[in-house]
Amino acid sequence: MNYYQQHQSRFLEGLTAFLRIPSISTLSEHKPDIRRAAEFVRQELLAAGLTTAELIEGQGNPLVYAEWLGAPGKPTILFYGHYDVQPPDPVDEWMSPPFEPQIRGNDIFARGSSDDKGQTYIQIKAVEGLLKTTGKLPVNVRFLIEGEEECGGEHIEAYVKSKPPRLKADAAVVCDTEMFAPDLPTICVGLRGIVYGELFVEGASHDLHSGMYGGAAPNPIQAIAEILCALKDRDGHIHIPGFYDRVAAPSPKEREAWARLPFREKEFTEQEMGADALVGEPGVPVLERLWARPTLEVHGIRGGFTAEGAKTVIPARAVAKISTRLVADQRIDEATGQLLAAIEGACPKGVKAEFKVLHAGAPSLTNPDNRFIRDAAEAMKQLFAKEAVYIRSGGSIPIVGVFDQALGIPSVLMGFGLPDDNLHAPNEKFHLPNFFRGIEAVARYLEILGG
Repeated sequence: MNYYQQHQSRFLEGLTAFLRIPSISTLSEHKPDIRRAAEFVRQELLAAGLTTAELIEGQGNPLVYAEWLGAPGKPTILFYGHYDVQPPDPVDEWMSPPFEPQIRGNDIFARGSSDDKGQTYIQIKAVEGLLKTTGKLPVNVRFLIEGEEECGGEHIEAYVKSKPPRLKADAAVVCDTEMFAPDLPTICVGLRGIVYGELFVEGASHDLHSGMYGGAAPNPIQAIAEILCALKDRDGHIHIPGFYDRVAAPSPKEREAWARLPFREKEFTEQEMGADALVGEPGVPVLERLWARPTLEVHGIRGGFTAEGAKTVIPARAVAKISTRLVADQRIDEATGQLLAAIEGACPKGVKAEFKVLHAGAPSLTNPDNRFIRDAAEAMKQLFAKEAVYIRSGGSIPIVGVFDQALGIPSVLMGFGLPDDNLHAPNEKFHLPNFFRGIEAVARYLEILGG
């Protein structure tokens, strides 16, 4: 029994303590919890044996930086993760309180268990095991852990773009993705980017009585519906001029590999999603729709009277939260400009429409033949006893694009979540066998890199 197997109960205790901190970055009342989580990570890095671990203050939530640079001539890995989490709403749909971790079967249920506290903790414990058993690491490591991934990430983006010498590395390692299926080691080589914002529509100067003014007064909620339907049709085609011009199609080799994955459309639809049917572009395979095609989604519409009972009001204003996911080779500024122009062109008379970007991140695509990718696949193969598969993800990790553009380094996306982990939803979970094997896989990866 090795160090990692001997200390599984202690690792689980530490993860549980981490998950109890309600570090919700989108809600200002949780600022003290954000700082508690940052300090928890700093203390864990020090306890693991890193020579330096400190908080980096700035405009936003603190970053946690740590390093161990005692392997001259060897590669340097920059570990990335985030300690902030999404709000737990709707709380009444949780089977157990979101910040009181509960183990059911082989899963631990809590907000942040998979996204991303559990996977960040994997990195820390992997390094700890090597330092505690050998007194050194086979490569140099740096950690940069943020607390704003779920609300924009402005602090870390500005810090990385300043290119501080302490972030010099050969590759970044990000454990914030999922395995395609249980026991199937997976390397993610592509992420969609994102432009997320709010569409504000204003009509009259004040709310109006629908009996006295209905039929003549502009209705901002109706206007939002018309704009959204003009941007995307019911078949999932986006009607933003020029939006598809830069979209790079997957290679035949990628499409062949995706076709061999253990994917069952019926199971994906009914069990994983709990839906009756899939939507989207006809003729485009599901995985390609999820990984290699851009999207436009509506996340919420606010306006008018929504309380119990009736109030016949035509609202003066309405807001819709919308996002578009970008794919290689789309560009944030260009795509945002195209969206703004399309909204202006679709705006009905009598109202004013304005779109404000809240946050954005570039798409990324890494060559799987990269040495750091290949070694990660080998490490996962050794721990899971299966060949690793290469996939893309429909999600976005904006910092990956920043690492590429500002630091010029590839990101190795070796995550250990599962498709049914309920990220951002009630009853989020993390599969504990993946947690424990993930720790050993990351440690083995460092050993392989160190030769």
